[in-house]
Amino acid sequence: MTDTIVIIPTYNEIENIEAIIRAVFSQSEAIHVLVVDDNSPDLTGLKVKELQKEFPDRLFLEVRKLKSGLGTAYIHGFKWCLKKQYQYIFEMDADFSHNPNDLVKLHEACHVQGADLTIGSRYVKGVNVVNWPMSRVLMSYFASRYVRIITGMRIHDTTAGFVCYKRKVLETINLDKIKFIGYAFQIEMKFKAYLKGFEIKEVPVIFTDRTLGESKLSSGIISEAIFGVISMKIKSLFKK
Repeated sequence: MTDTIVIIPTYNEIENIEAIIRAVFSQSEAIHVLVVDDNSPDLTGLKVKELQKEFPDRLFLEVRKLKSGLGTAYIHGFKWCLKKQYQYIFEMDADFSHNPNDLVKLHEACHVQGADLTIGSRYVKGVNVVNWPMSRVLMSYFASRYVRIITGMRIHDTTAGFVCYKRKVLETINLDKIKFIGYAFQIEMKFKAYLKGFEIKEVPVIFTDRTLGESKLSSGIISEAIFGVISMKIKSLFKK
């Protein structure tokens, strides 16, 4: 995994950041981490800088001036990684909702099994979510079903944020034209890869809701996902 990096976007994740970085590094001595921090008031970025002294060649930090959204944080991270020699680029949350132990499974699905994009999927085998209220489970599950119907993608967990990309996928997608900045960003990236004909594989994982820190989910993010999907699909039809 010497050519592998995990992008972790952060905003006020001081309670989780050290533990998640150490957990990721425990998977392999070769894996790297890039934290993209939106100038967290709780000094998450400062904690990362302290950890860089311990992991000078493996841990990297990009600090942005403003809280500009999940999608733009990942785009920033993707562009940074593409300037290097990384071949496998991960998206991962800082709050342990994504289990670092599953990084190896997602990497193997790309590196060994030949997928171009692998998704840590909550719904490919039933519903694998822990500590969510039933209302949120149902909302998430049916949101993915809705996206699947509208877009035609054969993906069970279209809103998943635990993803491994082969380098060529991110090189092929025009990152400057990605529209959405919230959770709809996750849908848009998968849809762009789907339209390009890349092989997408879902790997079953167990998603555990955060126990520390605050969720970033909001009604605006939800509405962006719901209405944005229809707009995205219509535009794709006119481009054919």
